[in-house]
Amino acid sequence: MTTMQTKATLRNLRTSPRKVRLLIDLVRGKQVQDALLQLQFSKKSAAKSVKKLIESAIANAKHNHKIKEDSLVISTAFVDEGPTMKRWQPRAFGRAFVIRKRTSHITVVLTGEVDAVAVEKEKKEAQKEKVEKKESKKVDAPAKKAVSITKKEATKK
Repeated sequence: MTTMQTKATLRNLRTSPRKVRLLIDLVRGKQVQDALLQLQFSKKSAAKSVKKLIESAIANAKHNHKIKEDSLVISTAFVDEGPTMKRWQPRAFGRAFVIRKRTSHITVVLTGEVDAVAVEKEKKEAQKEKVEKKESKKVDAPAKKAVSITKKEATKK
């Protein structure tokens, strides 16, 4: 069996990286179903966003790479700091206090085994479509020429 990786990213999440890292550390290295279950019952507010990101990565794996869902593991997951919005709050004696509203970029990489049956089925369907396209071009070609000749004749008149 061949293994393949798929990736999903979430950018500019309006939660500080420090808070999100707690959740990412919780699910890193786990089976996907276990990670989703862990996030479902977490009380952290960022758990909903991280869960949605992992579900997106699963969809990418199944649709784009034909990876079996039950073999998926979160191999790599990390949180980077995004842009920080700065806001000002008035303080005593005319001073201004900076409030930093931090954002996060989350990346999740899943690893799993490729479903060989699905890959073969897709290849056969692609070959079938190519053959059908060639056949339809052969049938349509004379009709197109006849139409183009009449257009040329119409412009000469």
